[in-house]
Amino acid sequence: MAKAAAKRKAKKPSKGFTPEMAGELFRRLAEHRPDPKTELTYTDPYTLVVAVALSAQATDVSVNKATKDLFRVADTPSKMVALGEDGVAGYIRTIGLWRGKAKNVIALSKIILEQHGGKTPSTREDLVALPGVGHKTASVVLNEAFGEATIAVDTHVFRVSNRTGLAPDSTPEKVEKKLLQITPDEYKRGAHHWLILHGRYTCLARKPGCPECVIRDLCQYEAKTGE
Repeated sequence: MAKAAAKRKAKKPSKGFTPEMAGELFRRLAEHRPDPKTELTYTDPYTLVVAVALSAQATDVSVNKATKDLFRVADTPSKMVALGEDGVAGYIRTIGLWRGKAKNVIALSKIILEQHGGKTPSTREDLVALPGVGHKTASVVLNEAFGEATIAVDTHVFRVSNRTGLAPDSTPEKVEKKLLQITPDEYKRGAHHWLILHGRYTCLARKPGCPECVIRDLCQYEAKTGE
């Protein structure tokens, strides 16, 4: 009995943030990076959809290098369709999974032309119906291009949410649900940008930069670096 009681007493509390803690976390991240935005280069909702679709399993830097030339010759659905699948492939060969992505870019461009009059749709239902556009991509487009308070959970957001204890869970979908619940309304529009940038430049996967982290004292990660 005594051993069981001691074991229960020694059990660590489950991780999690209160809304007040979440508000302070985002306040600091907002202060550190007051103008958060995607690092993908785009000029309008259409080029953003294409860029985000190309970014799956690729870095923003590699996508920007490819789209710099691609968008010079094809920055509208009609121009992209005219360029053709082989033409698109020629510009994006340096990006992972380029064959499938070239096919998707042409397919989604045709749908935008045929079903939406050449205008990029602004609803999640229509966006996820586009080839190569999943829930996360749609969230990015809705947030960045149409100003909706969505939170896209990529690998950085997933890692930071779990490591810090902000919104720990086993899948991106579950983490997204928790983030939407706990993030104060005033920070929802920029939340996923702050978390992405924090994960990309401070809370690194292999060695987080805890000494320079602005949310170090709020973070519940037990193996902080620089102790």
